[in-house]
Amino acid sequence: MKSPRERIVEVTFELFAKQGYNTTGINQIISEAEVAKASFYQHFKSKEDLCVEFLKVRHGYWFSELNQFISKGNGLQSKIVNAFDFLVYMNEKENFRGCSFLNILSEIPMDNTKILSVIQSHKADLRNLFLELLEDRELSDHIYMLFESSIIESQLFKSNELIEKSKKIVINLIQ
Repeated sequence: MKSPRERIVEVTFELFAKQGYNTTGINQIISEAEVAKASFYQHFKSKEDLCVEFLKVRHGYWFSELNQFISKGNGLQSKIVNAFDFLVYMNEKENFRGCSFLNILSEIPMDNTKILSVIQSHKADLRNLFLELLEDRELSDHIYMLFESSIIESQLFKSNELIEKSKKIVINLIQ
């Protein structure tokens, strides 16, 4: 059986994806994770701290999956295209849920620096990943912006069409 902490984080993943951050309450998480209130507060001082943990776990999972897709590529162009294929995979797996980080960003006040810094760090890591692959700041930023817009547009329209178009643009940019 999973530990109370693991159950809390697992339930949080489900509820934040289904309901969002603001409409998910601590009491619901406690109930669905089948933990005592004292146990919840032993692991997390607040919903904000739980959100930070959720985002850190999500970051690790997301980058692990992305890196698996990228590593299948045999050259630079293939690696970058595979990154976009990862988005298609995630859309199919998570029913076009979009980016957990941007979803939460839209729900928090901008003065919530604790959560905001975790979101910014995730996006900086993604931007740096493209820079490491491409070794060209302008080109990597261009591809990063295509990647990010593909996430948002595919969530909005529940379609991978823009991702497929972005892959063609990327191939032209890298040639």
